[in-house]
Amino acid sequence: MQIKKALKKAWHFIWYEDSLASWIVNVILAFLIVKFIFYPGIGFLLNTTHPIVAVVSGSMEHTGNFDKWWVQQGTYYAEYNITKDEFLFFSFKNGFDKGDIMVVIGKEPENINIGDVIVFKGNLRDPIIHRVVKGWKEDNYYFQTKGDNNFYSRPDEEMIGKEKIIGKAIFKIPLLGWIKILAVDFIDLVKKAF
Repeated sequence: MQIKKALKKAWHFIWYEDSLASWIVNVILAFLIVKFIFYPGIGFLLNTTHPIVAVVSGSMEHTGNFDKWWVQQGTYYAEYNITKDEFLFFSFKNGFDKGDIMVVIGKEPENINIGDVIVFKGNLRDPIIHRVVKGWKEDNYYFQTKGDNNFYSRPDEEMIGKEKIIGKAIFKIPLLGWIKILAVDFIDLVKKAF
């Protein structure tokens, strides 16, 4: 009987009470549910450790229209025998912006193609999300990627092995990633202050 009464009181506090303490508890609960239930659940369904990735740089942004962007970048892709007509059929052919959220699905390397956008572990704090420009198989599957807005491939993306691949981007949600970017920036600012 005591447990039932305590649960009823907690339920009322969380859902109906309009106080600062109730608001703080709700934020903490929401964070815990997303971090330990929702995110791992989606990761399990999509077969990846990072099912939702916030884009934290402008390396995949396209400035102007596609033709203007291609004038700036087409020479690089031509070095990899990727034509403008082929690029038009690639997923995310118009790139994506800092602050977008990408939904990622786990993919075996043999199912990753030139033009796909993959997420992988590079030499940065956050995973890198760039376009595949080259793929080959030796003793392992390897890929080379490049950010659509970059003029070259970074050294850590010239030979990406299977073990570094987190998954393949399949869907974009614009602007929602700014929540994570601003939260991380705020936390970093607080850390520097102390």
